[in-house]
Amino acid sequence: MNARLFFTVALLTSAACSAPAMADTLRDALVSAYETNPNLTAARAGQRATNEAVPLAKANGRPDITVQPTYVENVLQDSGASVVQARGVSISGTISAPLYAGGGIRNAVRAAENRVEAGLANLRGTESAIFSAVVGAYMDVIRDESIVDLNRAQVGVLTVNLDATRDRFEIGDLTRTDVAQSEARLALATSNLETARANLIRSKEIYIQLVGREPGELQAPPPLPNLPATPDSAVSVALENNPDLIAARESREAARFDRRAANASRLPTISVFTSPSYSNALRSISSNIPGFQADNSSLNAQAGVRATLPLYQGGQPAAQIRQAQARLGQAQELEIAAEREAIAQTRASFASWKAALDVIAASERAVSANELSLEGTRAENSVGNRTILDILNAEQELLNSKVQLVAARRNAYVAGFSLLAAMGKAEARDLGLESGTLYDPVADYQKVDGAWNDWSSQPDPVAKSTRTVDTQAQKAEIEPISTDGKSR
Repeated sequence: MNARLFFTVALLTSAACSAPAMADTLRDALVSAYETNPNLTAARAGQRATNEAVPLAKANGRPDITVQPTYVENVLQDSGASVVQARGVSISGTISAPLYAGGGIRNAVRAAENRVEAGLANLRGTESAIFSAVVGAYMDVIRDESIVDLNRAQVGVLTVNLDATRDRFEIGDLTRTDVAQSEARLALATSNLETARANLIRSKEIYIQLVGREPGELQAPPPLPNLPATPDSAVSVALENNPDLIAARESREAARFDRRAANASRLPTISVFTSPSYSNALRSISSNIPGFQADNSSLNAQAGVRATLPLYQGGQPAAQIRQAQARLGQAQELEIAAEREAIAQTRASFASWKAALDVIAASERAVSANELSLEGTRAENSVGNRTILDILNAEQELLNSKVQLVAARRNAYVAGFSLLAAMGKAEARDLGLESGTLYDPVADYQKVDGAWNDWSSQPDPVAKSTRTVDTQAQKAEIEPISTDGKSR
């Protein structure tokens, strides 16, 4: 089973197994972001604008046709003239077409086409980055909900401990120091709970920003498919598929064609033309010459070949060439920078993913050991071998290990997805989001690639992304606890 099919099946299974009516799956979040995220829809609109550079460049190599109609009234004429014309209408036109432009048009078209390819890669990168952010936000909400639950439980446990400590103090079994230690730990746990609640609210608000709607009861995400075995294998895939690197390569190629096009500014150009004209005096010609016969209309036309040989342009061509050379050098360096970044991102994501897996294993062992330690400490305290502080420390260590386990699971998933993104394997088609029609940027380009009609148009765009102004301010769905251990 390939990666795309595996992840599709996993996402669908996750969705099908979601029992609560308001439950959200990772697939739901990704689909919503794909359809309504404003940054992604804006990137698509930007790509459509980039597409238009190709027909603009091609237009310079096509015929140019102009017509100039003119109507005149001769309001003041020489009274002594033998022939006068009161009014007239004329129509002149020009048809011209380039035959040779020094390669400027051809190379400009090639540069525009490469920029379309670069734009398509950038669009892939935007899509991948938004999906990575959605996965991070999704996992942040799950993590922070778990941390709130853990801290809420800790407050409950410490509240019971404090009550028991106070009872034992009343009968003289414990000291005032033991009570103060229990009160301090409960106060600290309460403050940690408030911090956890604030973090959960923040994560939910970021989720709304990215996905466009409030999170429901988020389900556990499906496992990530076909993650690489070694960083070298991951880098090998990234060098072929990383969208940012592909965009940098195409931009470098576009700059190379720009350099060639700049050379044309000091070369001759040749074009063919024809200039027909028609005039009509509208029977308004009069004369004092006996027997004069006026010709009220005339039709003329010219045709030829025009060559333009630039001799001196104030240094402009040389400056354009130097500018194009500098931009080519810039694009070459940026390609290497993108390659470095892709390699570093891939290796770092791989290391983070592997480290998080190790942290998960260690944290699971720590949780098990701390549970056993807490149980033993409580038993030993009952016979006087352990103090209240020992119990408080054991409880805190158990909480810390559970929080670390929750965070490690989140980190492992996010790092794994980031690794797929760096490898160029975290886009809509890779994730199987075919619940609706996927956006096809190539089809948009093909619509305009050969466009030649001056009067073709389309409706003005309307916003496709959803607004979040009507969403509710998020809350941590757990009752906060006051320092006296009672719900507020």
